[in-house]
Amino acid sequence: MSKKLPSVALPASFEEAMAELEQLVARMEAGELPLEASVAAYKRGSELVKYCAAQLEKVDHQVKVLEGDMLKPFNAESTQSAEADE
Repeated sequence: MSKKLPSVALPASFEEAMAELEQLVARMEAGELPLEASVAAYKRGSELVKYCAAQLEKVDHQVKVLEGDMLKPFNAESTQSAEADE
């Protein structure tokens, strides 16, 4: 009996995509899938990775817009010296 993975739409959220990706990886690593299903799982995993990367890009852009000019590179030395002054 072949366990083909159905072609489904993109998930509703980043968390759903990550959960589905984790399940795919677990099934592939466990060797539960025949060759054809493994290829389908790999394809679906690629779609999920692209979706997650796009979601992270959106969030990164939103954070940059929200913080505007307040974004500054993290400098551990300046943080430590500011804490020492308190």
